[in-house]
Amino acid sequence: MEFENGKNGQSQTSPVPKGLSEKTGLQRLGKIFLYVFLIGVAVVQILPLVWLFLFSLKNNQEVFNLPPLALPQEPQWGNYVRVWTEGNIGQYFFNSVYITASSVILTVIFASLVTFAITRMRWRLSKLVLGLFMVGLMIPVHSTLIPLFNFFTNVNLMDHPVAIILTYTAFNLPITIMILLGFYYTLPREIEEAAIMDGCSLHRLFFKIILPMTAPVVATTAIINMIYNWNEYVFVNTFISSDKYKTLTVGIQNFIGQYQTDWGAIGATLMISILPILIAFVILSNRIVEGITSGSVKG
Repeated sequence: MEFENGKNGQSQTSPVPKGLSEKTGLQRLGKIFLYVFLIGVAVVQILPLVWLFLFSLKNNQEVFNLPPLALPQEPQWGNYVRVWTEGNIGQYFFNSVYITASSVILTVIFASLVTFAITRMRWRLSKLVLGLFMVGLMIPVHSTLIPLFNFFTNVNLMDHPVAIILTYTAFNLPITIMILLGFYYTLPREIEEAAIMDGCSLHRLFFKIILPMTAPVVATTAIINMIYNWNEYVFVNTFISSDKYKTLTVGIQNFIGQYQTDWGAIGATLMISILPILIAFVILSNRIVEGITSGSVKG
């Protein structure tokens, strides 16, 4: 710290207080420990991806004889070519994209409509309807397999992608509505009142004004639903039997035989299956944080 002496115009340096210097040192030390901790967490998170990538480039002998993180003696890039050409992974990949995208779109639209009706409109049974949707959060997935199996059999939807799309949409509605609720409660009603006074209809108010305003939280719910739908296994394995309708999570069983299992091909299939979700998460990670925190504070 420097100041100018009034008599001779010479600048003097005052010593930094001891307590302040100790506090600054502790802050720097705390930052160092924080960075070290975060780097450690990042390494732990990335390590399984590195292991899976190396696993996908090995043959069966190297999988069992080499250490998990050891480099393959000769990378088996043919594993990726084989699973795409011989393993029908291209069809499974398309089915996963089709089913996931359809389910996410239906879930987001229906959940947004329900949340808009509950939070922005006044009607007698709104609280009861909200409670019924929240009950869906407490229903175990596996307890619904037999009733859904009987239902889809009776309506001739067994072994059809529509059965999976309807199931994903129904099971994801409660959590999607719960995430949307906090954001919808913070929207100013003055915007709706001004739009109605200008002659805006209810449907146009939702699709042209409210839905664009909720883009951050909609993106959050879309990513959460996408991750669940893409990785889901139980429903597809129960309701789909035809090879042409299977998704990646179920199609991977083609490389598991009675006498021999192609572990390198399984690793390549898993690597292909996680890439779309990984890319989407990296690109839209800021949207996830923004959407989750946007409805946490009012005002």
